Amino acid sequence: MARRRVRVYQDNIRLTLDAIDEGLSQSFIMFLNCTTPYDYIINIHFHSIQSCKNFCECSMNHLRCTKYAIRSGECSDAAAKETESKPEDLGKAKSAVFVESCPIPQGTPTVKGYDWNKGVNYHALLETYKYCGFQATNFGLAVEQIRSMLDCRQIPLSEDQLDDLEDDDYIRRRTNCTIFLSFTSNMSSCGVRDTIRFLVQHGMVDCVVTTAGGVEEDLIKCLAPTYLGEFNLDGRKLREKGINRIGNLLVPNENYCLFEDWIMPLFDTMLEEQKERGTVWTPSKMITRLGEKIDNPESICYWAAKNKIPVFSPAITDGSLGDMLFFHSHRSPGLVLDIIQDIRRINTMSIKAKHSGMIIIGGGLIKHHVCNANLMRNGADFSVFINTASEFDGSDSGARPDEAISWGKIRKESRPVKVYGEATLIFPLLVGETFAKYYHASKTKAESQV
Repeated sequence: MARRRVRVYQDNIRLTLDAIDEGLSQSFIMFLNCTTPYDYIINIHFHSIQSCKNFCECSMNHLRCTKYAIRSGECSDAAAKETESKPEDLGKAKSAVFVESCPIPQGTPTVKGYDWNKGVNYHALLETYKYCGFQATNFGLAVEQIRSMLDCRQIPLSEDQLDDLEDDDYIRRRTNCTIFLSFTSNMSSCGVRDTIRFLVQHGMVDCVVTTAGGVEEDLIKCLAPTYLGEFNLDGRKLREKGINRIGNLLVPNENYCLFEDWIMPLFDTMLEEQKERGTVWTPSKMITRLGEKIDNPESICYWAAKNKIPVFSPAITDGSLGDMLFFHSHRSPGLVLDIIQDIRRINTMSIKAKHSGMIIIGGGLIKHHVCNANLMRNGADFSVFINTASEFDGSDSGARPDEAISWGKIRKESRPVKVYGEATLIFPLLVGETFAKYYHASKTKAESQV
């Protein structure tokens, strides 16, 4: 007959078996299944490994208990005591768990969110973001960084800082802080275009950098609309229907046909001016011409031309504009765009800047082009990056501002911010808390003084 001892603790059943047979194991398991709470821990000690194997073969498949431990070894009260926590072990555990804290520096902000009991107030909500943590905190810091740009911009230039000798109106120093805004083409495709247009319309930025798509999508929207679709639409079926997908946006191919019909005569005129007047065209000067000719106040390019804000696109051929230039070069060869003159223009703007700020939406070429221009003045004073890219592949798109500091593209003493987030969510809110407030506050002030 097998000898056994059962000890029941607060949350632990300890069973000691010196020997075991199949009938005993099955009887015991039936007892456990009927009486033992499922969250008990059952420690079973066997006198020999063979007894352990027999028990496992006979009964473990029938156990409903969720936690168990099987140990082989001599069965004795001493062995049982060895498994119990010793006072010195408990002390080690406590010292590991309750490590003494160093005092937090005085004035360190505490985490706090918005109290909805105060009502629905989105401005108050966004003001709490800085203290919310994670990317909400980065959003709050980005708000502060842009406000610093705008505060710096409000300081008048002294007489000796006026740039009256500059012949190029587009790159003349205008304010105490030159703001560079760059964005990828999808920002023109989506509704963020209207937020960017607001900034350019009211002269709140001094320089724009974007891709070919950022220019053409802005212009094409003046000719035909872009539609909402879904991310999961079948690309093969869309291709058969002549519909292009940008994320969950849809652009009929007809839109690009309209664009071709509109732009080809303009290229003809530019070529004629080049031949007859010796005009040297650059991508930015071409974009200015297109903005003038689109004559639509919904357009970013329209307001950039009207307010003499240069739009630089160093990869102007990488998109539908490139397609149009390609076809035009076969139909009427000879049109030349000088990209070197444009790099002189943007770098000169940076060098002239008394202070500079960068707001960069997205990554890739548009990010590096602005950062590299600011290298010419030993770095920007203020910087905000908004994108979803990570730094771990070594790409410039994902690089944090600290990497740009190492290159001299952001100043060492600055406090740059990167918000990891999708720009359609982030940028309109950011503008609402900064540029829009400044604009409407100054407008109200001006009206009150009339």
